[in-house]
Amino acid sequence: MRYLKTILAIHTGGTISMSQNEKGEVVPNSKNPIANESTILNGQVNLITDEMFNLPSPHITPEIMLQIKNRIERAEKDGVDGVVITHGTDTLEETAYFLDLTLPNTIPIVITGAMRSSNEVGSDGLYNFQSAILTAADDESQGKGVLVVMNDEIHTARYVTKTHTTNVATFRTPTFGPIGIVSNKGARYFQELIRQTTCQIDHVENHVYLIKAYAGMTGELFDYLSDETEGVVVEGLGAGNLPPQTLPALQRLLDRHVPIVLVSRCYNGVAQDIYDYEGGGIELKRMGLILCQGLNGQKARIKLLVGLSGNLKGTELIQFVSNAIS
Repeated sequence: MRYLKTILAIHTGGTISMSQNEKGEVVPNSKNPIANESTILNGQVNLITDEMFNLPSPHITPEIMLQIKNRIERAEKDGVDGVVITHGTDTLEETAYFLDLTLPNTIPIVITGAMRSSNEVGSDGLYNFQSAILTAADDESQGKGVLVVMNDEIHTARYVTKTHTTNVATFRTPTFGPIGIVSNKGARYFQELIRQTTCQIDHVENHVYLIKAYAGMTGELFDYLSDETEGVVVEGLGAGNLPPQTLPALQRLLDRHVPIVLVSRCYNGVAQDIYDYEGGGIELKRMGLILCQGLNGQKARIKLLVGLSGNLKGTELIQFVSNAIS
């Protein structure tokens, strides 16, 4: 007799749960139309539904991410074989990476969403939901970390990002590409991550900020940060450089023992200590900025936030944040 896998579907809201009104505006529904699809893949999986939230993704906070993480841990103790999360796309990559950093890599966890609401022509929500369930139920999805499934592609939570405001093919993995695809028979993988590093947390720190560098930038934005600031991520220029006018303000933050993480604002590539001039990556690293390779700004902020929430300090925090392959 074939074993029927039990998949928990956690719904959090977003476009996948919304509809167009008579004016063509996309608005939340009182009831999630995707959550009512209890017979999806009927006979192939045992689907359990939990409508945890009904929130647009800009309303998602790290505190909500922590609640989702705790719900998944309870479900794993109850014996589920995999988890699918439906989520708004604006902050989907941040929730995915938060879970990737804070959950043990034991059962498949797949996040999906939609770019078109449930009653729009060409709505992609139900299809993506089905693809995510197939992926979570596939034996090959074990040990892959948290996955993002959209538009027939499987991406890692670590590197995927939203690249287009409205296109259904918005989720892309710069530099590396997707690790697999979804067919009607399930998941098919062609790449995998080298390893995964996790950090156990029971709360989240709130005062971790993301600032983007630009030509002619001064230190004003850094000086405006409150005394409660616990960490800062800077999207630097090019390979990881900053205008020299920012350096005194950065040094004042470092003198307060505020960790500063440097990534590149570029879509592809990684931050590196290549240039040795005032404000160049070599000087920034010498000052004490932590170069984080391979992550965009929003992901690096999540990683710094998780590290601080896990009470990592000093060398431990530097290693956790800067490691390019975890």
